[in-house]
Amino acid sequence: MVRSMDTWRTVGAAPPAVARFAGGGMLLDDPVRFGTLSLPTAGQSTARAAREFVRTALTNWGLGRLCDDVQLCVSELVGNAVHHSIPDSRTRPLSSDCTVVLTLRAWPGWLFVDVADEDSSPPTLPIGDTFGPDFAQDLPEALLPDHGRGLHIVHSLTDYLWWVPRDEGGKSVFCRFDLSTAVTA
Repeated sequence: MVRSMDTWRTVGAAPPAVARFAGGGMLLDDPVRFGTLSLPTAGQSTARAAREFVRTALTNWGLGRLCDDVQLCVSELVGNAVHHSIPDSRTRPLSSDCTVVLTLRAWPGWLFVDVADEDSSPPTLPIGDTFGPDFAQDLPEALLPDHGRGLHIVHSLTDYLWWVPRDEGGKSVFCRFDLSTAVTA
């Protein structure tokens, strides 16, 4: 849910600057540093639009040094939502009428990323295959899984990663970047 601009107004204060994006996205600059973008799951450019939104937001907020890591995490989380989610009210995979919502919130010490979808089942980290190295002696690439590495990548790049069910159904997967420990460029 996106708040109306009127809810940000206080007596004697101007509303924050607003940039609007295709698909109904919105980016608020100082003092709020909040952005949200609804993405169609059936589009070919869903992940690309999410990455562009992240780059624009972080650059505007003076957090450009985090762009590469945050873009990779957002790509993985949005990709998971597009490819693996089945909405709670449906028995089929996501279709053109479904959306993934990307939300960015920057606080003085943290950047929060939230990717929400319509499936309330938890994200899972694969625990590996059941065969050992002896099986792969003649086929070493068999030890490398061909899927399931995305959440491991996100976990390794962020300071915290968690998920919560949403009251209206579905889930949000959050990750947090600690700005005090972020590498400066």
